[in-house]
Amino acid sequence: MARLTKLQQLQNSAPASGSTAKTLGMVDDFIGYLRGECHLANNTIIAYRRDLDRFSEWAGTRRMKNLTIRELSNYVSRLHDSGLAPASISRNVVAVRMFFKYLQLEGIVVDNPVELLATQKAWQRMPKVLTHRQVEAFLEAPRKSDSFWQRDRAMLEVLYASGCRASETCSLRLHDLSLEERYLQCEGKGGKQRMVPIGTRAIAAIHQYLEELRPMLADRGPERSNVLFLSRTGRPLERIQLWRLVKQYAKRANIQSGISPHSLRHSFATHLLAGGADLRQVQEMLGHASIQTTQIYTHVDHSRLKKVHQQYHPRS
Repeated sequence: MARLTKLQQLQNSAPASGSTAKTLGMVDDFIGYLRGECHLANNTIIAYRRDLDRFSEWAGTRRMKNLTIRELSNYVSRLHDSGLAPASISRNVVAVRMFFKYLQLEGIVVDNPVELLATQKAWQRMPKVLTHRQVEAFLEAPRKSDSFWQRDRAMLEVLYASGCRASETCSLRLHDLSLEERYLQCEGKGGKQRMVPIGTRAIAAIHQYLEELRPMLADRGPERSNVLFLSRTGRPLERIQLWRLVKQYAKRANIQSGISPHSLRHSFATHLLAGGADLRQVQEMLGHASIQTTQIYTHVDHSRLKKVHQQYHPRS
């Protein structure tokens, strides 16, 4: 009850200095949407309200649909200058981004320029990336002495060849494969489908698995499944099983313990960009809604270049 009272006090508080009634009214509607439609926790709603009150005070008489990326960048700079912690700045940016998504849904704004703002937390979260040599050792880790080595090798090859998420890989179905055309179709977040090219090695590994092992696994299942990767009982392979297999083969290949299925996705993107691939094309293959997320991988590659420079340049 105390939490609800605090929330009501925040919602009914006097407008911040310089804010317009219209902006605060839109914020009130957004908070109502979060509570009524999204069913967020009270503490989360209170945090959003606090951040958006700060944003409304900064915005003053500016119209939301006219805000530019330059002005929004100035807002983030102001947050830095105010001495907020990086995590607090990131939360502020997320709150404003969600607010603008709501304004898009309501038809108040057409574009969401806040999508172009990188949160400090996102840039600091550096993905783990395998070297080319580590990838080779990892993909060769399944041995013929392993019970289901054909499946495991095909699965690892698909993870690296396509950049698919673990959940996307586990949910691949037989009719998602177009091996002659050298691509597969996967379903990403929000049910969005995309076509992803795959290479010769992945195609060969899939063929071998389909011919030598999958029919036997399918016969063990309680019912015929059209999912590509099956467990030893003939049921669809679950994410936790995939995660364990990646850990197992990473250890066998003498790769650091921090490797996960997502590490192959990170490596896929970083290696493509390092080889000269276009950022927009990589964004499409990864299924990222915002190119800002894909840009993290260019940051990873640049950080490696800095390390090389520091190690070998005589005046570094």
